[in-house]
Amino acid sequence: MIAIVAIVVVAVSIVALVVIISRRTRRSPDDIASFRRQIDALSPEARRPTIDRMKPSDDPPLGDDGVDGM
Repeated sequence: MIAIVAIVVVAVSIVALVVIISRRTRRSPDDIASFRRQIDALSPEARRPTIDRMKPSDDPPLGDDGVDGM
């Protein structure tokens, strides 16, 4: 009887270990996809809108009421 219980415990432990390992390996593609998104965000094309917003314009600044300050 004790031998059967021991076999069942070992079998359940092995199944649990396999399930845990299989779930860990499924997350790897998500990590790769996340890394690729981060690299793509650093590309010149992705940064262009931010760079364009940061460039100073040649127009004089407007006052508080939206009218030219001069």
